[in-house]
Amino acid sequence: MSEVMTGKQALLEMLKAEGVEFIFGNPGTSEGPIIDLLGDYPEFRYILTLQESVAVGMGESYARATGKASFVSLHVDSGLANGIALMLDALNTGTPMVVTSANYDVRKITEGKTDLAELVRPVTKWAVELSHAEQIPSAIRRAFNEANSHPKGPVYVGFTANALEGSAEMNIIPSRQVYDATPPNPAGITEAASLLMKASRPIMMVGDRVSDDGAMEQAVELAELLGLPVYQSRGAEVSFPTTHGQFLGILSLRAADHRAILQRADLVLAVGMGAFEELFYWGDVILKPETKLIHIDPIPGGVGKSEPTDVGIVAHCGLALAALTATIKPKLSASDKTEIANRVKAVVRESQESREAFDQSVVAKWDNKPMTPARMMSELAAALPENAIVVDDSVSNRAVLRHYFQATKRGDIRGYRGQSIGGGIGATMGTQCANPDRPVFGIIGDGSAMMTVQGLWTAANDNIPCIFVICNNGMYRILKVNFNTYQKDVLELPETSGGRLLYSDFGTPFDMAAIANSMGVHGERIVSPEEIRPAVERAVASGKPALLDMVIDGSL
Repeated sequence: MSEVMTGKQALLEMLKAEGVEFIFGNPGTSEGPIIDLLGDYPEFRYILTLQESVAVGMGESYARATGKASFVSLHVDSGLANGIALMLDALNTGTPMVVTSANYDVRKITEGKTDLAELVRPVTKWAVELSHAEQIPSAIRRAFNEANSHPKGPVYVGFTANALEGSAEMNIIPSRQVYDATPPNPAGITEAASLLMKASRPIMMVGDRVSDDGAMEQAVELAELLGLPVYQSRGAEVSFPTTHGQFLGILSLRAADHRAILQRADLVLAVGMGAFEELFYWGDVILKPETKLIHIDPIPGGVGKSEPTDVGIVAHCGLALAALTATIKPKLSASDKTEIANRVKAVVRESQESREAFDQSVVAKWDNKPMTPARMMSELAAALPENAIVVDDSVSNRAVLRHYFQATKRGDIRGYRGQSIGGGIGATMGTQCANPDRPVFGIIGDGSAMMTVQGLWTAANDNIPCIFVICNNGMYRILKVNFNTYQKDVLELPETSGGRLLYSDFGTPFDMAAIANSMGVHGERIVSPEEIRPAVERAVASGKPALLDMVIDGSL
């Protein structure tokens, strides 16, 4: 039934109808009408941030944790612009978010008024600015529909003062679920199954959309059926159990030995990912001419986009993997099963040997001061509660973190995904908001943490009881690592200078614990491995936000 109401009331009524619980925001004068009315809506929890990237970071991780679009409220053009970097990451990685801000009176056009929708159109699926109150319900309904539909991503709705303060007769009707789990084409499944059965050195690569589609079980079933070694691409979500004997870790083209893995394979099954997305240019074709590529992804236009593809299937990851298993299973002969059993043994042995080699490689420096990242991660992993969620924004220490922290299901580890740094503090708090009954630990590089350090105040102000663990190596280590890779492997120079890269060291060190304490978050500075477990136990027992500032070695 329609009802006469103001635009600002219609906005909040629509958010209530959409089931929104949290508003992650940084308000300004133009958003005053919305903020003023929130007192009449106690069902919303407004999380006040002091910098827009914190709000967007919280919204991004909250959306991934809950599986539905989050709501972020920013300020006019200046605040909106501050959120663009993380909005771009959300667009590129498919995170559903509804982002809004308010503009001034539409009659101020002669003085100059920013076109807010145009400002963010390159980083959103859909962007619109409203000038009439009666536009709000349908625009918000479409915004949530767009954000939650494949390809998922951020959308933007702007409101002029006229739209917020105007009145009209309106219908408050929320968006409904769109059933967009696309089944695979049978011909593609048949061809893919034939190639998989012929391959002698196949590998599987899984990306985040395997996890997003809830397809981990189907990925495991097919991997076990064929004895496939499994690698994760851009491991922000858990797409394959890291404890599984056939899991061989994250595959990164920046590592020469990882590129060699692709060169040895005669078939690559890439599922739920962009094929071989990478920072550096490794050639227009990554695989050898004789290597077959089967690419499965739910995103139209993503399959075959960058790498020559033998079989491309646009489909829900789970439905496609299940169809492959159902097609292949009855066709396996006794000799096939023997070959697969031998392959499984070889893959499991390789996985075990890889882990043992890593463990052996860190022994010599195990007791060094400052402690190595490996020692820090080992002690931290042993100290965390069993039900803890780990948010990974460890940047250059990600490979070490993933060695010591294991995950069996989606959400056990949630990496910040995208090309920006600075998302970790917000992502940690957003994950905690979505999982109030589990302890959340954000493991964050010091450079990334300083990008949005204001977020610590938000954790204290709203008593978000997450625990921030800072990898304090006193540098932008990722820049040094990447520059070494660029010089050695891209430019093929005989010597590298990443370790001496200018303007990547923090000559004046950060005392992150002191910064945390100044913002109302309990902070401890940790320099010895023996201090880690007691500090973790104190932080968890407090039931309040805490920061553990771990001083570690950053040498390359």
